[in-house]
Amino acid sequence: MVLGILLSITAIGVFCWLLFTLAIYALPFFAGVTVGMWAYGTGAGWPGSIVVGLLAAGLMLGVGQFLFAFVRPVWLRLTIGIVFAAPAAVAGYHAVHGIAKHAMPSETWQFIFSAVGAIAIGATAWIRIAGAEPARSGQSLARG
Repeated sequence: MVLGILLSITAIGVFCWLLFTLAIYALPFFAGVTVGMWAYGTGAGWPGSIVVGLLAAGLMLGVGQFLFAFVRPVWLRLTIGIVFAAPAAVAGYHAVHGIAKHAMPSETWQFIFSAVGAIAIGATAWIRIAGAEPARSGQSLARG
């Protein structure tokens, strides 16, 4: 019985670590799935739709991180950060809500815990995308 409790706590910890680590990839994942489904619907087949979806997800992540790193106006950096953090917050809400539904009967407390989880995971995604520093004026990229 003690081993089962320890394994459950470990599994929850690993799940939370994975959720926080992968939060920044929610927007590219959603974009890749959407484009992949569109490609499948237009007749690309399974292999073609998977390749197109992976390319779209990689392009979304690369362009987002590039823009966030090299765009100077704060309002534009804030907008890019919100675009990446919002899908992560939605994914975090649903992940925590799925756990809370099984842990507590009160719908009010399920919502409260889910909202706190959404805020925490959205903030984590924001911090991860905000880790990219903007380019400094007057310095070449080669010198850093």
